[in-house]
Amino acid sequence: MNSPKVKICGISNIEILKDLINLNIDFIGFIFYEKSPRFANNTFLESIKDIDFKDSRPVCVYVNPDEDYVYQTSSYFNNPILQFHGDEENNFCESFGLDYWKAIRVKNNDDLKSCSLFSSAQAILLENHKEGSYGGTGESFNWQILKDIDNDDQNIVLSGGINSQNVDNALKTNSWCLDLNSGVESQEGIKNIELVTNILKTIKAYGI
Repeated sequence: MNSPKVKICGISNIEILKDLINLNIDFIGFIFYEKSPRFANNTFLESIKDIDFKDSRPVCVYVNPDEDYVYQTSSYFNNPILQFHGDEENNFCESFGLDYWKAIRVKNNDDLKSCSLFSSAQAILLENHKEGSYGGTGESFNWQILKDIDNDDQNIVLSGGINSQNVDNALKTNSWCLDLNSGVESQEGIKNIELVTNILKTIKAYGI
């Protein structure tokens, strides 16, 4: 059994970004949603122009964005993935000609039916449904409902509240990728490389 891929999301610090690249993290996420405490602003974007991502792939995260804003921010990266967290429809997600992930907020089994609306997505990100919130809740949904999900149909990215205490249960979902955010922070918006390193050891050991 292979260990899942790993995404670390919510990066807005250049030194942390360099550390994650050196750890060969599969995907590194940048949030372009101003209401998020992990918002990647223009100053940060300017600072990454000359960064070599090596084997890590950037993921640009949006919530109901303007088309121009997607083009503008994603242009700072080489071959980025676009991740849409709002009410975007399939045609909009496809229109940029880049790989994209679509986030689905999950409350029960019925919500999983929405996955089929985005058949062209490289991956479907599943996160906890919380009224009035587009992700970033730091809370997990009932992962048991994923027991019948088949990653052969669509790549599943599991998101929401994954930390060192529950990562074993997250691994049992056999998701294609685990999305880590608040669970590897020492305080809101501040990633802790020691926490990242420790949880990576658990994830990689799962595939042995």
